[in-house]
Amino acid sequence: MSLSGKTWLITGASAGFGKALVREIVARGGNAVAAARNLDDVADLVALAPERVLAQRLDVTRPGDAESAVAAALDRFGAIDVLANNAGYGFLSTIEEADDAAVRRQFETNVFGPAALMRAALPGMRARRSGFIVNVSSTAGSRGFAGSGYYSASKAALEAMTEALAGEARELGIRAMIVSPGPFRTDFFGRSIALPDSEIADYSAVIAQRRSYAASDGLQQGDPVRGAAIIIDTVTGDDPPLRLVLGGKALPTITGAYHAKLADLARSEPIAPLADFPEGE
Repeated sequence: MSLSGKTWLITGASAGFGKALVREIVARGGNAVAAARNLDDVADLVALAPERVLAQRLDVTRPGDAESAVAAALDRFGAIDVLANNAGYGFLSTIEEADDAAVRRQFETNVFGPAALMRAALPGMRARRSGFIVNVSSTAGSRGFAGSGYYSASKAALEAMTEALAGEARELGIRAMIVSPGPFRTDFFGRSIALPDSEIADYSAVIAQRRSYAASDGLQQGDPVRGAAIIIDTVTGDDPPLRLVLGGKALPTITGAYHAKLADLARSEPIAPLADFPEGE
């Protein structure tokens, strides 16, 4: 489907899904704001179509950058049709190993940054009664994974915000979607993973799992080029879902997490009503 005349603002455009999205948007005739911390990392994207690709410096943790990016997009292209919050990284730490600064960095990047961009883009979308916000989550957003609890928590928060926005803005002509990828062959583990400053040997099983993630980098089944095309097809298709799951391993991981939650909730069925006042009181 042609994207001629449509403008996407993509964060984290320097690699992975972000770069693949920009390439696919350009190939379909659309405009792209390729946002990244280092403009040299997106110079190749601008070269694809200089008149339709704007390189925008953006650090989602820096105050004012979200507003500047949206303003630059509006100044260049007049409107933002789709905001794709793709920038983020994974912090692989047990709850105990992390220090306060590392936890705050995780949430500044994965939660507060996307929130600032949504707040900056929504007024224009609301005025036009048209727009789409895509927030890239992870299978980790479906439950707290041992060894990456803070990352899981940040993605769960992003998903909850997206759900709320979908309910708030749909009547205003604005749609929202959560993208939940499984393992994809990007350089996520090479450049988008942080580790705790020190490890606690008692968590040996988690530490071993941490090592296995790095060893599997480059062998993942997920193809970011195919994934980017599916995201665009879904956004531009009829009645997009709130959740788009990508990758053969992702769906069983997420559905398994929800089945486990439902089974655990069932244990509270006879207990929950006991906390109420007796009927008639």
